[in-house]
Amino acid sequence: MREFTRRDFLQTGGALVVAFAWRQSGERRYTPAMPGTVAHAGHTSSGASDPALDQLDSWLTVGADGRITLCSGKVELGTGVETALSQIVAEELDVPVGRVTVIQGSTGLVPDQGYTAGSRTLQSGGVQVRQAAATAREALLALAAARLGASASALVVRNGTVFSGARSISYAELTGGKHFARTIDRAAPLKQPPAYTTVGSAVPRVELPAKVYGTHMYVHNVRVPGMLHGRVVRPAAIGATVAAIHDHASRAIPGVVDIVHRANFVGVVAVREENAIQAARALDVTWKPPATPLLSLHDLYEAMHTTASRERVLTSIGNVDAPLADGARRLQATYLTPYQSHGSIGPSCAVADVRDDEAIVWSGTQGSYALRDALAELLGIAPDRVRVVWTEASGCYGHNGADDAAADAALLSQAVHRPVRVQWSRADELGWDPKSPAMRMDVRGAVDPRGRVVMWDYAVTTPTHSTRPGGHAGNLLAGQLLGMTGRSGFGGGDRNAKHNYVFPADRVVSRQFEHGPLRPSAMRGLGAPANLFATESFMDELAATAHVDPIQFRLAHLQDPRGIAVIQRVAELSGWEPRPSPRRTAHTGDGAVHAGRGIAFAQYENQYAYVATIADVEVRPASGHVRVRRACVAFDCGLIVNPDGLRNQIEGATIQGISRSLLEAATYDDRAVTSVDWKSYPILAFPDVPDSVEVALLNHPDQPAWGAGEPATCTVAGAIANAIFDATGARVRAMPFTPERVRAALS
Repeated sequence: MREFTRRDFLQTGGALVVAFAWRQSGERRYTPAMPGTVAHAGHTSSGASDPALDQLDSWLTVGADGRITLCSGKVELGTGVETALSQIVAEELDVPVGRVTVIQGSTGLVPDQGYTAGSRTLQSGGVQVRQAAATAREALLALAAARLGASASALVVRNGTVFSGARSISYAELTGGKHFARTIDRAAPLKQPPAYTTVGSAVPRVELPAKVYGTHMYVHNVRVPGMLHGRVVRPAAIGATVAAIHDHASRAIPGVVDIVHRANFVGVVAVREENAIQAARALDVTWKPPATPLLSLHDLYEAMHTTASRERVLTSIGNVDAPLADGARRLQATYLTPYQSHGSIGPSCAVADVRDDEAIVWSGTQGSYALRDALAELLGIAPDRVRVVWTEASGCYGHNGADDAAADAALLSQAVHRPVRVQWSRADELGWDPKSPAMRMDVRGAVDPRGRVVMWDYAVTTPTHSTRPGGHAGNLLAGQLLGMTGRSGFGGGDRNAKHNYVFPADRVVSRQFEHGPLRPSAMRGLGAPANLFATESFMDELAATAHVDPIQFRLAHLQDPRGIAVIQRVAELSGWEPRPSPRRTAHTGDGAVHAGRGIAFAQYENQYAYVATIADVEVRPASGHVRVRRACVAFDCGLIVNPDGLRNQIEGATIQGISRSLLEAATYDDRAVTSVDWKSYPILAFPDVPDSVEVALLNHPDQPAWGAGEPATCTVAGAIANAIFDATGARVRAMPFTPERVRAALS
């Protein structure tokens, strides 16, 4: 039987998401299969290097049938990037979007573009794809010129066919499925925006029909012949160690294949999932508690204030400690945000097949290559003998349990020498996913009698926001249970700590808090939602002190015309009527409902997308209940690739931001997380979604395309907090804005 190559794989079409091939050097082969199954036989190794970023063949293939296959290291997380990337390729090559197939995330098949994170798929990955498509177009035109006997500059392309007068030749005829064998040309001319016909259009999402009709392949649906099911028995406390295991009851359960115990990693493997669940519950593990209990929630924020280290000055303008002019009024405030879970509706899942010195793992990871290298270290296998087959999981918007589930499955499979599927429970997901860390923001400022800010002094205290695998097994939960040490830098918590306003005295400081009680990592926006909650709330406090309309106050301190434009546009969209906050509403008894509106503005990371959000809220003072009735968003991310997809992103990010602002907070005791179900960790329910989320898009086709998902969620909390103040005159400075906190602020 001949070797099954990467090119063979790319030409097999629609089943690619669940297909995988190894170069033949042994016996195992994974071949394309119908959704729901993955066929395999025997063992082998890859024997091939990763696709090179500078080679056109790593990115694009023109098949013998004329279909274009894009190999993308960036992956679909429910955000529509598969559609947008297809549009970019279709635009540069002048083919219909429906003729483009996107292969995503699988190591050895796609270039390593790093993590799908930071709302940078189009911002950075889209640029790479566009240049590859432009290089392919130049190569195809050169081939067509030689075949048609015409100058390349005189040729016209329509729907994947090159025309020279009455003569024509298709892309399929030009390549016949052959390699380009060409380096990416950074000087290859790009199509200019006035000529766009596909980019900028509301092309329907390419993957949604399969999701609607139930044929889409999620990682939860992957089935491998001979596959077993596993569950991990979690420690009784964070940092606890195994003292003893009594497994008689578990082994007596029908279908149990093995009880796996390595260091503090304990799991069960069974023929059926329900058997694995029963065995995990029946397993009697004695845990030795850690020497030190977890830092209590009550003491957490004070500890942040007193023990933070490694202070970094981000902005230093003027002297914030200089005496103030007569009439200037000082303010100071502290804002707090909690640990939050990702709250993925579908708990994490993965399938692994580890045999001897090689492994295949199906995962919904955001970074296949980084996970591959971490799994290689975890398993003691060379990275080039580990394959990660990316398969879409439930939406994550940050570092949830996907990578950890993959590590669980890999360790259990290695122990039993058979494929193992691990499906996390809801308690696993909410209890053990990496958390968006708690943060503390201390700010003081002053405003003069003319309503101008004369001093701003801001300090954010935060743990790191990034402990992704990064190629290190110790960053995986399973690796930590084996005693491996993780590696991560300090970063992300200071995102948007700096503001875009102009003040004569301005200092911004980031302070690192190293010893938080829960494992932290990236969640949508990283530190930006917390920092913007604080900065935009305090801007409103200053505006109220100056008795100035909140929008006029912001515009008076901005100089960036694009920032000014989004604020003016959202004011127009919402029908904003200028006046100072708060609204003077008479209290009318227990049934009173007070209405208010608030605004928040940001430029994401101070250099990318601009967003302004206005929230209209209703507050019931008697109960403290807050409902966001309407949200208006103005958004400028430069070039818009797909306006419909962009609106979907902004609407979803806004709703998620409302959920995080009003409801979400992870709780824990001295041992472990206690918010492990939807009752103890509630998220926004359908009846509480705003009546409308209205979006105004500011398109700049001549500017780079910036990301959308993270910026749009970051202004929500500030807008809601300011709306609560406008409605009631009470300021809530800690998230989430629960009824208890609102009542406390009112009293």
